[in-house]
Amino acid sequence: TTDYNQPEPVNLGTGYEISIRDLVELICELMEFKGEIVWETDKPNGQPRRCLDIERAKEEFNFTAQMEFKQGLKNTIDWYRQHAS
Repeated sequence: TTDYNQPEPVNLGTGYEISIRDLVELICELMEFKGEIVWETDKPNGQPRRCLDIERAKEEFNFTAQMEFKQGLKNTIDWYRQHAS
């Protein structure tokens, strides 16, 4: 919205929590990637799960996602494929 002028960031998303492993596997599925996923177990784990806090978007804009996470990810992948240069 053009009316939001606060310094705090606003996360837009589904509020759906997903593990990094599940996210990678889902991206591979949607991209029809048949290769091997290699996890570097000697590296720091980082954050094993992700979930955006979308409460500010709900409060400020009455925002709710209109699409499930998997479909949104598929649409994003399709868009990048169509606009790759």
